[in-house]
Amino acid sequence: MSTSSYYSEARGGLVRPTGNRMIAGVCAGLARRFGMKTRTVRILFLLSCLLPGPQVLVYLALWIIMPSEG
Repeated sequence: MSTSSYYSEARGGLVRPTGNRMIAGVCAGLARRFGMKTRTVRILFLLSCLLPGPQVLVYLALWIIMPSEG
């Protein structure tokens, strides 16, 4: 079993895809994992940035934690 397939299975398929990325692929990976449209997840993230909270830090943490596909 390759390392990338191990991480993909261990995280329930939560990976950053190599295609359809805008910045790091975090929103695209979340959209794929939860069966949503990528545009919807990106818009929700941008709207959430208008509220106080650690959204950008969570995005950076997911960027580090989520393995890249392939």
